[in-house]
Amino acid sequence: MRAVSQEICPVCGLPKDLCVCGEIEKEQTKIIVKIEMKRFGKPATVIEGIDSKHLDMRDIAKKLKKRLACGGTIKNGTIMLQGDHRDKIKGHLMELGFKEDSIEIY
Repeated sequence: MRAVSQEICPVCGLPKDLCVCGEIEKEQTKIIVKIEMKRFGKPATVIEGIDSKHLDMRDIAKKLKKRLACGGTIKNGTIMLQGDHRDKIKGHLMELGFKEDSIEIY
């Protein structure tokens, strides 16, 4: 018989499939959502405060772009989405596991 090697989380020491570090990080994160005007007067929704060390920002950005049907990118630790999505973003972030009272929209 061969031993199955499982990856161990460096933070909590549990196997990756049982690790809860990401969920704990989502509960403690303070997210700020604001709007910035880009070139030619185009609005962009900026999401700040997501820790890229513990959470996969690429995956979060990908899911938000798909749900909001828009383009976007990750720059300097922030997620930038094309268009003004302040009215819908809170619900989508809550579906991804973030707490409602930790999301501030400006």
